[in-house]
Amino acid sequence: MAMTLHEFTQGLDPKMFPRVLQIQSGIYYQGCVYEMFGRECSLSTGDLLKVIDFTITRFTAQTSSNTEIEIPVEFPGLFKLVADSQPYRSIQEIADSLKISSHRLSQPVFLSGSEIQLAQGVIRKGDSFRITAVTHELSGGGVQCELLHREPKFCFSLSFSQQGHFTECQDNQFYTLKEIAEWKISKGRKRTVTEVKSLPKKDFLFSNLLENVSGELKLSPVYELKAVTRLSEKIMLVPSNLDVEVVDVTEQFDCDSFVQPLSLMDVFKSPPEFFPVVAKLSCERPFKLSPELETLFHSKQVIIHHAFSAKRILASEMGRESTRHFLIPESYNGRFKRRPRQFPTAYDLERARSETEHIRVVATREFESVYNGLASVNAGDEFIVTKGKSCVLSHNGTKRAADAFQCLKVTEKSQKTEVKEPVRLPMCLEGGFMELVKDKRQYTITEICRWFPLPFNVNVSVRDLSLKVDVLAGAPGLHIEEEISDPCLLISNTDLSEIREVPVNRTDLILNIKQRWDGESPICRGNSAIEEISEDCYYTLRRYAITTITPPPRPPKKPKAPPPRPPKMLSSRSESANSENSSCSPQSHCVEPFKQDDFMQCSDSKNGSDKKIPISPVLFPKPTLQKDLAKGRSLDNISITKFEDDDNDVHDYEYIDEDQLDSIRRTFNEQNINMGKGKPSNTI
Repeated sequence: MAMTLHEFTQGLDPKMFPRVLQIQSGIYYQGCVYEMFGRECSLSTGDLLKVIDFTITRFTAQTSSNTEIEIPVEFPGLFKLVADSQPYRSIQEIADSLKISSHRLSQPVFLSGSEIQLAQGVIRKGDSFRITAVTHELSGGGVQCELLHREPKFCFSLSFSQQGHFTECQDNQFYTLKEIAEWKISKGRKRTVTEVKSLPKKDFLFSNLLENVSGELKLSPVYELKAVTRLSEKIMLVPSNLDVEVVDVTEQFDCDSFVQPLSLMDVFKSPPEFFPVVAKLSCERPFKLSPELETLFHSKQVIIHHAFSAKRILASEMGRESTRHFLIPESYNGRFKRRPRQFPTAYDLERARSETEHIRVVATREFESVYNGLASVNAGDEFIVTKGKSCVLSHNGTKRAADAFQCLKVTEKSQKTEVKEPVRLPMCLEGGFMELVKDKRQYTITEICRWFPLPFNVNVSVRDLSLKVDVLAGAPGLHIEEEISDPCLLISNTDLSEIREVPVNRTDLILNIKQRWDGESPICRGNSAIEEISEDCYYTLRRYAITTITPPPRPPKKPKAPPPRPPKMLSSRSESANSENSSCSPQSHCVEPFKQDDFMQCSDSKNGSDKKIPISPVLFPKPTLQKDLAKGRSLDNISITKFEDDDNDVHDYEYIDEDQLDSIRRTFNEQNINMGKGKPSNTI
């Protein structure tokens, strides 16, 4: 049955690739295929196309005023998703509509509109859960889920046949259009977004695109099909809105009769039985390759043995204005020596606690503690963080942060002995700590990642002699940040004399798959080089890396002594003030006024009478926190009164306005000076 190309794209499942299409009717321009700006704009009746993939290249955005705007996915703004109000009726519908994987951007969160009885427990109405994986089994398969906002952690599975009322939860993260196109578009549904960050003025290409647009945008994706013909090795890019009609004839033609040009990512996503294969480098466009890969692809024909995820260590250069970033393979044979680490806060010091060694640091700044049971710090004090697990790590399986941690303070030190005493430091300590390093041992990169918590500071003591040029050896220092998983392909030349690990995400190649390889694949891993990556690539890796770092605890309120009270005074409108104060509810302010009989008295020399000098009443906070600290109560048990009901949150940051206090003191001092130097005026 004939359908438009747009209709074919809307109902297309990526799992169904490749598909063979035959053109039934369409637009023409002097021949079979006409190309404009790299896109195929005309196809003849009877042409056969093998569709191998499709991607979103732009969105048609409908504004609140019903105007339509074409926005490319390269648009550099940031957007916030609006939750889809249309519910899903089954888990099967969710799995068919969304991309679900281990990637953090492809783990949607849903709200259950009904109660679900499971063998592991009960999912109550209103509970939210995250889908983390899809499983396919002979019995039908399902999804793996994690229930949110319930302790302890509760994981469960739902079958595809599970019926219900599942609504998408609100996502508060910000995304680029490219991320939305790749991860957040549901099959057959529109996506509503709002722009949250305006464009920089230097982006002239898109500067006026959303200049006068506000409110929500309803995005409709415009796809682009990647296809090949029998006669050409070139990949054709066919827009989905091309005015042609097609028929799916996949069952009538052999897909292997077409050439198979694939990108490295397409090859990486292939099933394990696809490997090993012989591939030829496409000459569609010039490729920019590193010197190591230039020699590998010089013969134009290579063997792709298998796909795997390699471990890389992300490191940044220290000690220079222009920081360089590197990806270091585990096979790096150089040796490193430790460099002192700097810890801006006590929280960073606690996070670095290791199970393999003590950490000895010296304080570089003073910190006076006003909290009961927590120690003060002087510049030059030496502390020892003992071995053990970080106290920010777990309570009943959930991660949380403590308000303080315990360590040892070196009080006396001699050549043979030193005296230590246990102290507790607040996590919010705003001081600096410098590590004292006496370790002269040389470590490999794998030993550093296995024995020490990252980040870690090192420098190269022995370069890797297997490399012609070791770029790490010239760096004054390296900040080892984290381990990442990097998708790679193991590729060799036809005689297996050179075998390399080729990163998929940072190598732009198009390969034509020729045939399967019948020889034996190499047992050993291939050579992998140190990669120097760009700033954009570095921040992309840092953003997408799955981090387990617990956020720092909110620092408690620092108790503060109240300012000295000025002499008591009386307002000239005491009666009105009295009525106002009596009508004002004390529950709405954490303050108390001066008493009505408080006043300042001075003598008038002319009339020989005393005169009351009125000054507007000043409101001050009740020093309840100071009283609690004076009684020796713990900071965790202190309750700060702000309303009639007690507020037990010690993290309260509402202070009296310092500018107002300074103005009150300045006015009061000026009046005292005027009264002391000259005679007061008869009229005040």
